[in-house]
Amino acid sequence: MKKILIIEDNLHVRENTAEILELANYMVTTAENGRIGIDKAKKEKPDLILCDIMMPELNGYDVLDVLSKQNDTGSIPFVFLTAKTEKSDIRKGMNLGADDYLTKPFNEPELLEAIQCRLNKNAFLKKEFSKNIEGFNQFIDDASEYLNLESLAKDYNLVHYKKKDTLFMQGDAAHNLYFVQNGTIKTFQTTESGKDFVTGLYGNGDFIGQLSLLNTKGTYVEAATVLEDANIYEIPKADFIKLLYGSKVVSSKFISMVSNNLIEVQEKLMNMAFAPVRQRAAKALLALSDKGLLIDHENPGIRIAREDFAGIIGTATETAIRMLTEFKEEGLISIGNGRNIIIENKDRLLHISNFAD
Repeated sequence: MKKILIIEDNLHVRENTAEILELANYMVTTAENGRIGIDKAKKEKPDLILCDIMMPELNGYDVLDVLSKQNDTGSIPFVFLTAKTEKSDIRKGMNLGADDYLTKPFNEPELLEAIQCRLNKNAFLKKEFSKNIEGFNQFIDDASEYLNLESLAKDYNLVHYKKKDTLFMQGDAAHNLYFVQNGTIKTFQTTESGKDFVTGLYGNGDFIGQLSLLNTKGTYVEAATVLEDANIYEIPKADFIKLLYGSKVVSSKFISMVSNNLIEVQEKLMNMAFAPVRQRAAKALLALSDKGLLIDHENPGIRIAREDFAGIIGTATETAIRMLTEFKEEGLISIGNGRNIIIENKDRLLHISNFAD
Protein backbone atom coordinates (compact mmCIF):
# COMPACT_ATOMS: atom_id res chain seq x y z
CA MET A 1 0.00 0.00 0.00
CA LYS A 2 1.43 3.36 -1.06
CA LYS A 3 1.89 6.00 1.63
CA ILE A 4 0.91 9.65 1.03
CA LEU A 5 1.89 12.57 3.26
CA ILE A 6 -0.47 15.57 3.20
CA ILE A 7 1.00 18.85 4.50
CA GLU A 8 -1.88 21.33 4.71
CA ASP A 9 -2.80 23.94 7.37
CA ASN A 10 -6.49 24.06 6.42
CA LEU A 11 -8.20 21.38 8.55
CA HIS A 12 -11.16 20.99 6.16
CA VAL A 13 -8.97 20.52 3.07
CA ARG A 14 -6.57 18.24 4.95
CA GLU A 15 -9.26 15.91 6.26
CA ASN A 16 -11.25 15.78 3.00
CA THR A 17 -8.13 15.01 0.98
CA ALA A 18 -7.09 12.32 3.45
CA GLU A 19 -10.54 10.70 3.28
CA ILE A 20 -10.48 10.57 -0.53
CA LEU A 21 -7.08 8.93 -0.53
CA GLU A 22 -7.91 6.43 2.21
CA LEU A 23 -11.00 5.33 0.29
CA ALA A 24 -8.72 4.82 -2.72
CA ASN A 25 -6.60 2.41 -0.60
CA TYR A 26 -3.71 4.74 0.14
CA MET A 27 -2.09 4.92 3.57
CA VAL A 28 -2.30 8.55 4.64
CA THR A 29 -0.26 10.64 7.07
CA THR A 30 -1.05 14.32 7.69
CA ALA A 31 0.76 17.40 8.99
CA GLU A 32 -0.75 20.79 9.83
CA ASN A 33 2.29 22.90 9.00
CA GLY A 34 5.57 22.78 7.09
CA ARG A 35 7.85 22.11 10.04
CA ILE A 36 5.83 19.12 11.22
CA GLY A 37 5.58 18.00 7.60
CA ILE A 38 9.37 17.91 7.23
CA ASP A 39 9.72 15.84 10.41
CA LYS A 40 7.08 13.36 9.25
CA ALA A 41 8.58 13.10 5.78
CA LYS A 42 11.96 12.18 7.28
CA LYS A 43 10.38 9.67 9.66
CA GLU A 44 7.70 8.09 7.47
CA LYS A 45 9.46 8.14 4.06
CA PRO A 46 6.19 8.50 2.11
CA ASP A 47 5.84 7.47 -1.54
CA LEU A 48 4.45 10.93 -2.41
CA ILE A 49 3.96 14.31 -0.71
CA LEU A 50 1.02 16.68 -1.22
CA CYS A 51 1.93 20.08 0.15
CA ASP A 52 0.16 23.44 0.42
CA ILE A 53 2.19 26.54 -0.41
CA MET A 54 0.90 29.20 1.99
CA MET A 55 1.35 27.80 5.51
CA PRO A 56 2.56 28.94 8.93
CA GLU A 57 5.96 27.96 10.32
CA LEU A 58 7.38 27.09 6.88
CA ASN A 59 5.74 27.61 3.49
CA GLY A 60 5.60 24.91 0.82
CA TYR A 61 8.61 26.27 -1.05
CA ASP A 62 10.74 25.99 2.09
CA VAL A 63 9.49 22.45 2.74
CA LEU A 64 10.43 21.38 -0.79
CA ASP A 65 13.81 23.10 -0.54
CA VAL A 66 14.68 21.29 2.70
CA LEU A 67 13.46 17.84 1.62
CA SER A 68 15.01 17.99 -1.84
CA LYS A 69 18.47 18.39 -0.28
CA GLN A 70 18.16 15.25 1.88
CA ASN A 71 19.38 11.93 0.49
CA ASP A 72 16.48 9.98 1.97
CA THR A 73 13.71 12.38 0.88
CA GLY A 74 15.10 14.13 -2.20
CA SER A 75 13.59 11.65 -4.67
CA ILE A 76 10.07 11.57 -3.20
CA PRO A 77 7.51 12.92 -5.74
CA PHE A 78 6.30 16.32 -4.56
CA VAL A 79 2.96 17.86 -5.60
CA PHE A 80 1.89 21.36 -4.56
CA LEU A 81 -1.66 22.11 -3.45
CA THR A 82 -2.36 25.77 -4.05
CA ALA A 83 -5.04 28.33 -4.70
CA LYS A 84 -2.47 30.52 -6.43
CA THR A 85 -2.37 30.20 -10.19
CA GLU A 86 0.05 32.94 -11.19
CA LYS A 87 2.72 31.74 -13.60
CA SER A 88 5.48 33.11 -11.40
CA ASP A 89 4.40 30.87 -8.50
CA ILE A 90 4.23 27.81 -10.71
CA ARG A 91 7.63 28.60 -12.19
CA LYS A 92 9.17 29.07 -8.75
CA GLY A 93 7.91 25.68 -7.59
CA MET A 94 9.09 23.88 -10.71
CA ASN A 95 12.51 25.52 -10.46
CA LEU A 96 12.78 24.13 -6.94
CA GLY A 97 11.98 20.64 -8.26
CA ALA A 98 8.21 20.20 -7.75
CA ASP A 99 6.73 17.41 -9.84
CA ASP A 100 3.22 18.81 -10.27
CA TYR A 101 0.57 21.31 -9.16
CA LEU A 102 -3.04 20.85 -8.10
CA THR A 103 -5.07 24.03 -7.94
CA LYS A 104 -7.65 24.22 -5.14
CA PRO A 105 -10.48 23.46 -5.28
CA PHE A 106 -9.80 20.16 -7.06
CA ASN A 107 -12.13 17.22 -7.53
CA GLU A 108 -11.56 13.57 -6.66
CA PRO A 109 -10.66 12.33 -10.19
CA GLU A 110 -8.10 15.14 -10.63
CA LEU A 111 -6.46 14.28 -7.31
CA LEU A 112 -6.30 10.52 -7.89
CA GLU A 113 -5.12 10.87 -11.49
CA ALA A 114 -2.30 13.25 -10.52
CA ILE A 115 -1.13 10.96 -7.72
CA GLN A 116 -1.22 7.81 -9.83
CA CYS A 117 0.66 9.52 -12.66
CA ARG A 118 3.44 10.67 -10.34
CA LEU A 119 3.72 7.29 -8.63
CA ASN A 120 3.98 5.54 -11.99
CA LYS A 121 6.72 7.90 -13.14
CA ASN A 122 8.62 7.47 -9.90
CA ALA A 123 8.39 3.68 -10.27
CA PHE A 124 9.97 4.03 -13.72
CA LEU A 125 12.87 5.99 -12.24
CA LYS A 126 13.57 3.34 -9.61
CA LYS A 127 13.21 0.36 -11.93
CA GLU A 128 16.33 -1.54 -12.93
CA PHE A 129 16.58 -2.97 -16.44
CA SER A 130 18.64 -6.03 -17.35
CA LYS A 131 21.51 -5.59 -19.79
CA ASN A 132 20.08 -7.70 -22.59
CA ILE A 133 17.77 -6.99 -25.50
CA GLU A 134 14.71 -7.95 -23.44
CA GLY A 135 15.70 -5.41 -20.78
CA PHE A 136 16.29 -2.77 -23.43
CA ASN A 137 12.88 -3.45 -25.00
CA GLN A 138 11.24 -3.17 -21.58
CA PHE A 139 12.99 0.16 -21.11
CA ILE A 140 11.66 1.30 -24.51
CA ASP A 141 8.11 0.37 -23.49
CA ASP A 142 8.30 2.06 -20.10
CA ALA A 143 10.02 5.16 -21.46
CA SER A 144 7.43 5.49 -24.23
CA GLU A 145 4.66 5.37 -21.66
CA TYR A 146 6.49 7.87 -19.46
CA LEU A 147 6.86 10.27 -22.39
CA ASN A 148 3.30 9.65 -23.63
CA LEU A 149 4.72 8.47 -26.94
CA GLU A 150 3.47 5.65 -29.06
CA SER A 151 5.74 2.71 -28.35
CA LEU A 152 9.00 3.04 -30.22
CA ALA A 153 9.82 0.37 -32.77
CA LYS A 154 11.12 -2.76 -31.05
CA ASP A 155 11.67 -5.12 -33.97
CA TYR A 156 15.31 -4.22 -34.14
CA ASN A 157 17.48 -5.85 -36.75
CA LEU A 158 19.68 -8.64 -35.37
CA VAL A 159 22.79 -9.04 -37.51
CA HIS A 160 25.36 -11.82 -37.31
CA TYR A 161 28.93 -10.61 -37.74
CA LYS A 162 31.92 -12.84 -38.30
CA LYS A 163 35.43 -12.29 -36.99
CA LYS A 164 37.17 -9.36 -38.75
CA ASP A 165 33.85 -7.96 -40.06
CA THR A 166 33.40 -4.18 -39.81
CA LEU A 167 30.43 -2.54 -38.08
CA PHE A 168 31.37 0.96 -39.17
CA MET A 169 34.41 2.99 -40.13
CA GLN A 170 35.64 6.24 -38.67
CA GLY A 171 33.94 9.07 -40.55
CA ASP A 172 30.95 6.99 -41.74
CA ALA A 173 27.50 8.53 -41.29
CA ALA A 174 26.24 7.54 -37.83
CA HIS A 175 22.84 5.91 -38.33
CA ASN A 176 22.66 3.30 -35.56
CA LEU A 177 23.33 2.56 -31.94
CA TYR A 178 24.61 -1.02 -31.60
CA PHE A 179 23.78 -3.47 -28.81
CA VAL A 180 26.03 -6.51 -28.43
CA GLN A 181 24.01 -9.60 -27.61
CA ASN A 182 27.13 -11.77 -27.70
CA GLY A 183 30.63 -11.65 -29.15
CA THR A 184 33.55 -9.25 -28.81
CA ILE A 185 34.03 -5.92 -30.62
CA LYS A 186 36.93 -3.51 -30.61
CA THR A 187 36.70 0.19 -31.43
CA PHE A 188 39.72 2.13 -32.60
CA GLN A 189 40.85 5.40 -34.11
CA THR A 190 43.45 5.73 -36.85
CA THR A 191 46.10 8.40 -36.36
CA GLU A 192 47.51 10.59 -39.13
CA SER A 193 50.52 8.28 -39.32
CA GLY A 194 48.20 5.34 -40.05
CA LYS A 195 48.58 3.71 -36.63
CA ASP A 196 45.47 2.23 -34.98
CA PHE A 197 44.77 3.14 -31.35
CA VAL A 198 42.23 0.85 -29.63
CA THR A 199 39.63 2.94 -27.79
CA GLY A 200 37.52 0.16 -26.33
CA LEU A 201 36.67 -3.54 -26.10
CA TYR A 202 33.01 -4.53 -25.81
CA GLY A 203 31.15 -7.73 -25.07
CA ASN A 204 27.75 -9.09 -24.07
CA GLY A 205 25.31 -6.38 -22.98
CA ASP A 206 27.41 -3.42 -24.13
CA PHE A 207 26.34 -0.54 -26.38
CA ILE A 208 28.53 0.87 -29.15
CA GLY A 209 28.30 4.14 -31.04
CA GLN A 210 26.46 6.30 -28.52
CA LEU A 211 29.05 9.07 -28.50
CA SER A 212 29.09 9.16 -32.28
CA LEU A 213 25.32 9.69 -32.40
CA LEU A 214 25.87 12.86 -30.38
CA ASN A 215 28.63 14.05 -32.70
CA THR A 216 27.55 17.31 -34.36
CA LYS A 217 29.11 16.14 -37.62
CA GLY A 218 26.78 13.14 -37.68
CA THR A 219 29.64 10.69 -38.21
CA TYR A 220 31.25 7.89 -36.23
CA VAL A 221 34.26 9.17 -34.31
CA GLU A 222 35.92 5.76 -34.35
CA ALA A 223 35.80 2.46 -36.22
CA ALA A 224 34.44 -0.84 -34.91
CA THR A 225 35.46 -4.34 -35.98
CA VAL A 226 34.68 -7.84 -34.74
CA LEU A 227 37.26 -9.79 -32.76
CA GLU A 228 34.97 -12.72 -32.01
CA ASP A 229 31.83 -13.78 -33.92
CA ALA A 230 28.97 -11.59 -32.71
CA ASN A 231 25.21 -11.11 -32.81
CA ILE A 232 24.38 -7.41 -32.69
CA TYR A 233 21.13 -5.44 -32.66
CA GLU A 234 20.98 -2.25 -34.69
CA ILE A 235 18.92 0.49 -33.02
CA PRO A 236 17.98 3.41 -35.30
CA LYS A 237 19.34 6.83 -34.43
CA ALA A 238 15.79 8.25 -34.39
CA ASP A 239 14.86 6.03 -31.43
CA PHE A 240 18.06 7.03 -29.62
CA ILE A 241 17.29 10.74 -30.11
CA LYS A 242 13.66 10.41 -28.92
CA LEU A 243 14.81 8.79 -25.70
CA LEU A 244 17.67 11.21 -25.21
CA TYR A 245 15.73 14.44 -25.69
CA GLY A 246 12.26 13.39 -24.56
CA SER A 247 12.79 14.53 -20.98
CA LYS A 248 15.59 15.04 -18.48
CA VAL A 249 14.36 12.07 -16.45
CA VAL A 250 14.35 9.61 -19.35
CA SER A 251 17.56 11.07 -20.73
CA SER A 252 19.40 10.57 -17.46
CA LYS A 253 18.25 6.98 -17.10
CA PHE A 254 18.92 6.19 -20.76
CA ILE A 255 22.44 7.64 -20.64
CA SER A 256 23.12 5.58 -17.53
CA MET A 257 21.88 2.46 -19.32
CA VAL A 258 23.98 2.87 -22.48
CA SER A 259 27.09 4.43 -20.96
CA ASN A 260 29.14 1.22 -20.45
CA ASN A 261 30.98 3.21 -17.73
CA LEU A 262 32.45 5.45 -20.43
CA ILE A 263 34.12 7.81 -17.95
CA GLU A 264 35.90 4.89 -16.29
CA VAL A 265 36.93 3.53 -19.69
CA GLN A 266 38.30 6.91 -20.78
CA GLU A 267 40.25 7.30 -17.54
CA LYS A 268 41.79 3.86 -18.02
CA LEU A 269 42.73 4.71 -21.58
CA MET A 270 44.36 7.96 -20.50
CA ASN A 271 46.29 6.16 -17.78
CA MET A 272 47.33 3.51 -20.26
CA ALA A 273 48.44 6.07 -22.85
CA PHE A 274 51.00 7.60 -20.48
CA ALA A 275 52.10 4.40 -18.71
CA PRO A 276 55.18 2.34 -19.63
CA VAL A 277 54.61 -0.52 -22.08
CA ARG A 278 55.13 -3.13 -19.36
CA GLN A 279 52.43 -1.54 -17.22
CA ARG A 280 50.07 -1.16 -20.17
CA ALA A 281 50.47 -4.82 -21.10
CA ALA A 282 49.68 -5.94 -17.54
CA LYS A 283 46.62 -3.67 -17.39
CA ALA A 284 45.35 -4.98 -20.72
CA LEU A 285 45.67 -8.64 -19.73
CA LEU A 286 43.86 -8.03 -16.45
CA ALA A 287 41.10 -6.06 -18.19
CA LEU A 288 40.50 -8.83 -20.73
CA SER A 289 40.43 -11.43 -17.97
CA ASP A 290 38.18 -9.47 -15.59
CA LYS A 291 35.64 -8.60 -18.27
CA GLY A 292 35.67 -12.12 -19.69
CA LEU A 293 36.44 -10.98 -23.23
CA LEU A 294 38.05 -13.26 -25.80
CA ILE A 295 38.05 -16.18 -23.38
CA ASP A 296 38.43 -19.46 -25.27
CA HIS A 297 35.81 -21.98 -24.13
CA GLU A 298 37.55 -24.91 -25.82
CA ASN A 299 41.12 -24.19 -24.79
CA PRO A 300 42.11 -22.27 -21.63
CA GLY A 301 43.26 -18.70 -21.86
CA ILE A 302 42.65 -15.44 -23.72
CA ARG A 303 42.42 -15.88 -27.49
CA ILE A 304 43.72 -12.68 -29.06
CA ALA A 305 45.80 -11.93 -32.13
CA ARG A 306 49.10 -10.32 -31.25
CA GLU A 307 48.43 -7.34 -33.55
CA ASP A 308 45.14 -6.73 -31.69
CA PHE A 309 46.91 -6.92 -28.36
CA ALA A 310 49.49 -4.47 -29.67
CA GLY A 311 46.67 -2.10 -30.66
CA ILE A 312 45.20 -2.28 -27.18
CA ILE A 313 48.45 -1.30 -25.49
CA GLY A 314 49.37 1.19 -28.20
CA THR A 315 52.64 -0.24 -29.41
CA ALA A 316 54.17 -2.15 -32.33
CA THR A 317 53.32 -5.84 -32.70
CA GLU A 318 56.96 -6.79 -32.21
CA THR A 319 57.09 -4.87 -28.91
CA ALA A 320 53.89 -6.50 -27.70
CA ILE A 321 55.27 -9.97 -28.49
CA ARG A 322 58.51 -9.16 -26.69
CA MET A 323 56.57 -8.02 -23.60
CA LEU A 324 54.48 -11.22 -23.57
CA THR A 325 57.70 -13.22 -23.85
CA GLU A 326 59.09 -11.39 -20.81
CA PHE A 327 55.91 -12.12 -18.84
CA LYS A 328 56.19 -15.78 -19.84
CA GLU A 329 59.82 -16.02 -18.74
CA GLU A 330 58.88 -14.46 -15.39
CA GLY A 331 56.13 -17.04 -14.88
CA LEU A 332 53.34 -14.46 -15.03
CA ILE A 333 51.67 -16.05 -18.05
CA SER A 334 51.93 -19.17 -20.15
CA ILE A 335 51.02 -19.81 -23.76
CA GLY A 336 48.47 -22.55 -24.38
CA ASN A 337 46.90 -24.17 -27.41
CA GLY A 338 46.21 -21.79 -30.28
CA ARG A 339 48.69 -19.32 -28.72
CA ASN A 340 46.12 -18.48 -26.03
CA ILE A 341 47.45 -16.36 -23.15
CA ILE A 342 46.94 -18.03 -19.77
CA ILE A 343 47.38 -15.85 -16.67
CA GLU A 344 49.46 -17.72 -14.09
CA ASN A 345 50.21 -15.00 -11.52
CA LYS A 346 47.38 -12.47 -11.35
CA ASP A 347 48.63 -10.83 -8.14
CA ARG A 348 52.01 -10.07 -9.70
CA LEU A 349 50.38 -8.66 -12.85
CA LEU A 350 48.18 -6.48 -10.65
CA HIS A 351 51.27 -5.16 -8.88
CA ILE A 352 52.92 -4.34 -12.23
CA SER A 353 49.76 -2.63 -13.48
CA ASN A 354 49.79 -0.37 -10.42
CA PHE A 355 53.50 0.27 -9.99
CA ALA A 356 55.13 -0.66 -13.35
CA ASP A 357 57.97 -2.64 -11.81
